[in-house]
Amino acid sequence: MGPRITKEESRALENKLKQWVQESDNIVFFGGAGVSTESGIPDFRSVDGLYNEKYKYPPERILSHTFYEMKTEEFYEFYRDKMLYLDAQPNSVHKKLAELERQGKLKAIITQNIDGLHQAAGSQCVLELHGSVHRNYCQECGKMFNARYIRKSTGIPKCDACGGTIKPDVVLYEENLDHALMDKAVFYISQAEMLIIGGTSLAVYPAAGLINYYHGDKLVLINKSSTPRDRYANLVIQTGLGEVFYRL
Repeated sequence: MGPRITKEESRALENKLKQWVQESDNIVFFGGAGVSTESGIPDFRSVDGLYNEKYKYPPERILSHTFYEMKTEEFYEFYRDKMLYLDAQPNSVHKKLAELERQGKLKAIITQNIDGLHQAAGSQCVLELHGSVHRNYCQECGKMFNARYIRKSTGIPKCDACGGTIKPDVVLYEENLDHALMDKAVFYISQAEMLIIGGTSLAVYPAAGLINYYHGDKLVLINKSSTPRDRYANLVIQTGLGEVFYRL
């Protein structure tokens, strides 16, 4: 971790960000778990995140395709308990991004989150790389179910039409990202004048590799901790996203 910066230096960085946002009309935002932590949804890798809690199995294993197939009921016990934050509300980051989209500045949000809070805040162009807890489908007949149906269910949730097992439309470990969605994300990033990356450690691939498709000179990284790509950024702000976006 680098030397601590002063409040004056921090404010200067935020002023630069504000200036770039005002000057740009083709902004893309790429976000991770840190976008939603202020809405009460824990991230995965921080000290207080899910990966540092104790379970019978590691969360990475529980949230894998193999575990889902082999121990579906135990998967759903964890899923209901730790992945369904259905009362969470959009925070200042979600709201500001929706506002920038309405102003015609923000062209797309590319998110690794599955909570649907960007849409709840009013954003229209949201690419959910890892799916959404709000979409669940019967593996037999394809009927769709919302997250509250899953929350109210017990054991392994079953389709009320055919009795088939319902699976969340989220990308589990060992599963591939949607190719068409990735192509769309690559398009938006490659065309962007300004790319803001926030609330992600840039540790999960292939999503983190999307940064390689940006060719502009306004790459902004906002994250509480350093990332492997900080040295490539034109602006690095190491603080909470909420603080930055509240003043943006």
